[in-house]
Amino acid sequence: MTTSTDPTDVVTRFCAAWGEGDLDAVLAFFTADAVYHNIPLDPVNGVDQIRATIEGFSAGVDKVEFRVTNMATNGNVVLTERVDAFVTAARTIELPVMGTFEVTPDGKISAWRDYFDLNQFMSQMTPPTT
Repeated sequence: MTTSTDPTDVVTRFCAAWGEGDLDAVLAFFTADAVYHNIPLDPVNGVDQIRATIEGFSAGVDKVEFRVTNMATNGNVVLTERVDAFVTAARTIELPVMGTFEVTPDGKISAWRDYFDLNQFMSQMTPPTT
């Protein structure tokens, strides 16, 4: 089976892979020197740092889903409007996100930038007080 290198297809498959819970499958979409930047935070470089970042924000999360509501492509750049859902035993945290992906000709993600409200994420991650 041939895997498409079309940027829209690559990003669609990448977003779907999150729901499968296989971090190695998610990381396989990146070039070795990819840059991942959650815009409220500092960028990270390379697959090892991307892994550490993802493991950090998904600790204690049972499932992550990227619900893409809109997608636009211009050449090798793909924009996504999404709601990222982080499912825990206690609740589901939903975060509106705008993402920008740069895809190489061989179908790998070389840059990923997400724009979101960090305070909104953190306030939902904090356990409610009784």
